[in-house]
Amino acid sequence: MEVIRTRALRGPNLWSHHTAVEAIVSCTTEEQNIELLSGFEARLRTRFPALSALQPTGHTEAVPMAHVLELAALSLQAQAGCPVTFSRTTPTLEKGIYQTVVEYTEEAVGRLALELAVNLINAAVADTPFDLTGALAELRDLDEDVRLGPSTGAIVSAAVARNIPFRRLTEGSMVMFGWGSRQRRIQAAEMDSTSAIAESIAQDKELTKKLLHAAGVPVPIGRSVEDADDAWAAAQEIGLPVVVKPKDGNQGKGVTVNVMTREQLTKAYHTAREFRDDIMVERFLPGNDFRLLVIGDKLVAAARRDPPQVVGDGVHTVRELVQQVNADPRRGSGHSTSLTKIKFDDIALARLALQDLEADSIPSKGQRVILRNNANLSTGGTATDVTDDVHPEVAARAVEAAQMIGLDICGVDVVCDGVLQPIEDQRGGVVEVNAAPGLRMHLSPSYGKGRAVGEAIVNSMFPEGEDGRIPVVAVTGTNGKTTTVRLIAHLLTASGLRTGMTNTDGVYIEGRRTDSGDCSGPRSARNVLLHPDVDAAVFETARGGVLREGLAFDRCQVAVVTNIGTGDHLGLNYITTVEDLAVLKRVIVQNVAEAGFAVLNAMDPIVAGMAANCRGKVIFFGAERGHPVIATHVAQGRRTIYVENGHLVAVEGKQMHQVDLTQVPITRNGTIGFQVENVMAAVAAAWGVGISWDAIRLGLKTFANDSDNAPGRFNVFDYKGATLIADYGHNPDAILALVQAVETMPAKRRSVVISGAGDRRDQDISQQTEILGRAFDDVVLYQDQCQRGRVDGEVVALLRAGLNGAPRTSHIAEITGEFLAIDTALARLQEGDLCLILVDQVEEALAHIAKRIAEA
Repeated sequence: MEVIRTRALRGPNLWSHHTAVEAIVSCTTEEQNIELLSGFEARLRTRFPALSALQPTGHTEAVPMAHVLELAALSLQAQAGCPVTFSRTTPTLEKGIYQTVVEYTEEAVGRLALELAVNLINAAVADTPFDLTGALAELRDLDEDVRLGPSTGAIVSAAVARNIPFRRLTEGSMVMFGWGSRQRRIQAAEMDSTSAIAESIAQDKELTKKLLHAAGVPVPIGRSVEDADDAWAAAQEIGLPVVVKPKDGNQGKGVTVNVMTREQLTKAYHTAREFRDDIMVERFLPGNDFRLLVIGDKLVAAARRDPPQVVGDGVHTVRELVQQVNADPRRGSGHSTSLTKIKFDDIALARLALQDLEADSIPSKGQRVILRNNANLSTGGTATDVTDDVHPEVAARAVEAAQMIGLDICGVDVVCDGVLQPIEDQRGGVVEVNAAPGLRMHLSPSYGKGRAVGEAIVNSMFPEGEDGRIPVVAVTGTNGKTTTVRLIAHLLTASGLRTGMTNTDGVYIEGRRTDSGDCSGPRSARNVLLHPDVDAAVFETARGGVLREGLAFDRCQVAVVTNIGTGDHLGLNYITTVEDLAVLKRVIVQNVAEAGFAVLNAMDPIVAGMAANCRGKVIFFGAERGHPVIATHVAQGRRTIYVENGHLVAVEGKQMHQVDLTQVPITRNGTIGFQVENVMAAVAAAWGVGISWDAIRLGLKTFANDSDNAPGRFNVFDYKGATLIADYGHNPDAILALVQAVETMPAKRRSVVISGAGDRRDQDISQQTEILGRAFDDVVLYQDQCQRGRVDGEVVALLRAGLNGAPRTSHIAEITGEFLAIDTALARLQEGDLCLILVDQVEEALAHIAKRIAEA
């Protein structure tokens, strides 16, 4: 067995809505049925007993090794604790070649699981050892390293529950919620609306205390100190006991509490200096340590934090007791688990010494042994939820503290005996205010119930009813995609929306091109969704991008399928039939939002059949009012668009809207059939987004199908009294549509300039000239810049073969080079002639044509 290729499908894809790793797997003849491999399954299950059944009960079909790989990769992830359930293996038309797809939640983990599954299978084949325990540990460790921590993960989960899309921007904890102009971002538990000044204030503990004191929030007195002697002087001024801590520390690092003697203070000062140069000494407040979590203007959670400790049993040493506590599966080494292991280090030993204990001391039964001066969870402390006990005045002081500093999410540390009465009545105080506070003590406290802090943060960013989404329109099909995309974007812009667009020409933001080249894939679409000035997005969605990565979005407001042709890249990437192509193209239809629309060509039976796969509503379009699909949809009162008496007609129930096609320049008074289809699709999409009909009519009237606005899409020029038409048509269906269009235009003599894309099937290349040979007098064949895997002359030979026996063509020229081919055709033109130029290098060819027109 050989894994030929793997790729990550990072969005909804051909196989499922899930993210997944897709592998192309080659199996030998014996591996196409594992029953031919004596004892293989038994050896496999000996090494991985938890492997799921290889096929459903009662089935006896041959099981290929690729299917074993699929199940092993899925089961390894599941056993490692990853929430994955989907996998699939499909044979291709190539014997022994399979497509294997396995869901993942973290891409790196999914890829590693596939590698380990290969190792497992190879070990079972060769009857060699396989370290299952080590493999699962490797997967778990990697998953813990790369997945979001509990705080950020809780926020993301809350957003997903509200149908708010998210995207992880870094390998850390920076996450974007929503799209375009409606997006919000967080970094761990810090919002994008939190200012850098507020964060800076929170890090400066002395300035924090000054501001809180000014706001009437009780704080312990204290000051910054220059050295150990000054620290002792400050302690005497304040009165013992005191706390020594870094001025801008976090997570309790370098903090020593309840300092009573000069010796302790000197040691505490040097401990703090290990973390920061600026040190503070402040009055020690006796009592418990409480963390109050403020989000916006509300207290949403509170917990009492206790320092890491063990309780003696009269048998075990302190060291052994710590080991027992750390064996709790909730305790990990970082922040990914609900609790952190207790560190048994020099700080712990020093804290033991204060209690006249050593590491090997055996505490008496019930004796409480403290192992840290502070109660932070990051050093092994525990948390008890006390949210329901918080006195309103305590909550009010916490909110005032957060607002005084300017933090949207704020962890307020309070020391007092309890939270059942006001802080002032207990001589307690706020000792610290924290930006980006940890949430796990509230999500999964050691004792008590967890609080929905993730939901509170999401609700603070997105009011009820908002999901952070902008309208997204995805367009696919064989022909007309780019023109339809451009026209939809124009209609949205005419309605006042700042529109982002991707197509085969580039990426556009409000009409300004920000990237060039073929940008019809998911990477370009994701970049548009990242842009903060985009109110709506229109994406040309090419087959290649969907195959490589899946979609750039989880749901779209509108999905448009223009048509399904017979010669669009068939034979590539295991898409061998029109039915295969339709399944791929309908991915966008399957991912329409429930409140969205699929815009489908009713005249194309394959496209019309996609309606059954749409979870939203369907808008059918087609030129014939009497077509069965159109007529049925109209009768059912559903949104439908058709052409009647020179007007585009849109109906829904008793409502009707009409657009005079003479007011739509792109259609040339309704005579260009394929442009009428593009207009119907674009209007239906704009209708689905909710654009007003006044804006739609204005947009249609002002959309010019010129080389600037729609390059290579039936651009018409005048050259010495002859008509030139430049178009990017490059498959038989497009050629046929172009022929039908130019036949409506008068001409004395017709000529065409054409090359062919080398990555099409032989019959698709030849078929183009078979069609042209029936409609054009002169044909100029040229070899384009990129042969796409073909040898020199091969494409031109196929094009010439298509002209054999052409009933109309009387003159054929073969040219090397696109520009020379254009010049050759122009030199033969007379006044009243028509020349169709099928361009390859769109921008360069259009510039060349413009230059020749200017010279003329």
